[in-house]
Amino acid sequence: MLLSPLDYAAVAFFLFGWFAYHLLVERSPFGRLALNNRMNEYRLRWMLEMQARDARIVDAALMATLQSGTSFFASTSLLALGGSLTLLRGADDALRILNDFPLGTVASRTLWDLKVVGLVVIFGYAFFKFAWSYRLFNYASILIGATPAAKSGRPDQRRLTALRAAEMNIVAGRHFNRGQRAFFFALAYLGWFVGPIVLMGTTAVVVFAILVRQFSSDALRAVSLELPPEDQVPEPQGPGTRSAILPEAR
Repeated sequence: MLLSPLDYAAVAFFLFGWFAYHLLVERSPFGRLALNNRMNEYRLRWMLEMQARDARIVDAALMATLQSGTSFFASTSLLALGGSLTLLRGADDALRILNDFPLGTVASRTLWDLKVVGLVVIFGYAFFKFAWSYRLFNYASILIGATPAAKSGRPDQRRLTALRAAEMNIVAGRHFNRGQRAFFFALAYLGWFVGPIVLMGTTAVVVFAILVRQFSSDALRAVSLELPPEDQVPEPQGPGTRSAILPEAR
């Protein structure tokens, strides 16, 4: 057998972790509390505010920032893809190193090539997600430009186009998040090059880390912050200090 039963179990655990996280954040009712979905509310608010102003220089600058970040990750995924392909050439040296690891179980060139192909697939998936996200942000920019001015006298058309721009922005952000998720799970996948037990461990660590960021992070508390009474607003604090607004922030 090319893969041992433990390898099959580790790969199944890896795929289950990825798919279960996807369902939890994007498909389940509990996912509405996640940071990504909370930010979607602000994407909608942004477009509703955009359609109420005539000068949209700030909106254009924000869209350019989103596109540049997406372009950076798309380029990075291509570099990672190329680096993964080079692992096929240095397989013999890598096998000698990994076979000396206490948990290393890589025994054949064929198994090594199979693992590298899996890594290539992950980075290829990430590239397509980032590339499509970049295109969708471009579409959202066009919809922003097509939104009638506040003084145009067409409030229904203006609001409809703004809502379309918001939905396009949300979809673009969703694909961007999926591309980043592929990067995170690629880090977990690297554990398989050492051994199946390491793959299960790295998968558990990555899933735990991204769940904490989505459901119990400083960023989530920041976007969920309620406005305190004016007489209770704390004084601004310097860098490196804990937030007085978010006492539980760490």
